[in-house]
Amino acid sequence: MERISWNEFFMAQSHLLALRSTCTRLAVGATIVRDKRIIAGGYNGSIAGGDHCIDEGCYVIDNHCVRTIHAEMNALLQCAKFGVPASDADIYVTHFPCLQCCKAIIQAGIKTVFYAQDYKNHPYAIELFEKAGIKLQQVDSREVVLKDA
Repeated sequence: MERISWNEFFMAQSHLLALRSTCTRLAVGATIVRDKRIIAGGYNGSIAGGDHCIDEGCYVIDNHCVRTIHAEMNALLQCAKFGVPASDADIYVTHFPCLQCCKAIIQAGIKTVFYAQDYKNHPYAIELFEKAGIKLQQVDSREVVLKDA
């Protein structure tokens, strides 16, 4: 049996988290990792106790669903909520981060953004990541099939 790489492992975790997404427009997952250990995870969905897109439909303003919190933001907020520093960690995201998440990632001190798919890669986000010295790396994520033991 061939072992998957660390990048494939953490990206698979992000894809698994995306399965919990409650937004019908795009399912996204994010995993924050330090020293090959998962320190936080998130998916795009409504605030705790709020209405979900899968139940009420997306609440779209200016072509954005404002009902949901993005996966990257949820993962960063989980770090903040439980007092776990995100500085010098890496983040694995199923899709390239939006401009707002880009700024939050920079402010949190994340050092590398691994992403599986391009998604409206904003030129200013790319510029901000470069200026902040944050490495961007697209990860080839092969399909991981779970088998019964």
